[in-house]
Amino acid sequence: MSKEFGKVGVLYGGRSAEREVSLMSGAGVLQALQSKGIDAHGFDTGLRSIAELAAEKFDRVFIALHGRYGEDGTLQGALEQLGIPYTGSGVMASAIAMDKVMTKRIWLSNGLPTPGFRVFDSQSTSAADLQLAADELGLPLMLKAPHEGSTIGIKKVNSGVEVTPAFAYCAKYDEVVLAEEFITGRELTVPVLGRGRNARALPIVEIRAPQGNYDYQNKYFSDDTQYLCPAPLDAELTQKIQAIAVRAFNAVGCAGWGRVDFMLRATDNEPFLLELNSSPGMTGHSLVPMSAKASGISYEDLCAEILRSAALELHASQDWKAE
Repeated sequence: MSKEFGKVGVLYGGRSAEREVSLMSGAGVLQALQSKGIDAHGFDTGLRSIAELAAEKFDRVFIALHGRYGEDGTLQGALEQLGIPYTGSGVMASAIAMDKVMTKRIWLSNGLPTPGFRVFDSQSTSAADLQLAADELGLPLMLKAPHEGSTIGIKKVNSGVEVTPAFAYCAKYDEVVLAEEFITGRELTVPVLGRGRNARALPIVEIRAPQGNYDYQNKYFSDDTQYLCPAPLDAELTQKIQAIAVRAFNAVGCAGWGRVDFMLRATDNEPFLLELNSSPGMTGHSLVPMSAKASGISYEDLCAEILRSAALELHASQDWKAE
């Protein structure tokens, strides 16, 4: 198997607010690939330069980075320039998926369900504007920094007096803040593997966090969060949600692998798309490996399958010649 992949780089760490999670993801992926006999090497993009990456002469890389400078298209662009095949989505899809606002706009244009929302400038938004959004979208209300992940820069607002301080918190992380209608119900997530017509949904995971608070601590470190996989849903609803997940994945142009997050409204079991992760976590608490395991795919085999899908999105013209 080592010959099939050549020299492999596992890119992890990085400089985003999700560095700590990426270090855990990268360590898991590296160990898994090495256990399969693959010539894999760790490379911390937060500590080493693009020039050093080029000097390593990797035949392909597994991107285990989360957040900015790794999941947002910037690194993907550099890898295109270097001609190094990489896992996951290409430049444009990575950039879009990292932006919750643009993702929601694309979903809406494709007739896909997502909660109502408003977008505010972090610097110039008044308290009156925020109150108007709360009146329009209702309470509770979710405020989010739209370019962060791992529940960083997110606040749930339960009353009018909480809106302004919650906005100030989220504004520390981004130039804009997303105000989103809160959907009361069950939290679900659907991993997707492949691309285009060959994209397929894995088993649905239902997340039951303490007090319904799936925050950073409960996501990565707590043993109190419950995960039900496959989620206890009837076959028809399961197929409906998985089909929406694949449509949402393809609408953004994602490829390789990803994870689509949902809320299932309690009143009528209608699913609503929340966000799309184009480079999901691969830690001991992560959901993609959990779902893969439920479908008979081990962590090690999952990492190898994702690595096998590594590709370059752009292809230089065969007629081009350096002068």
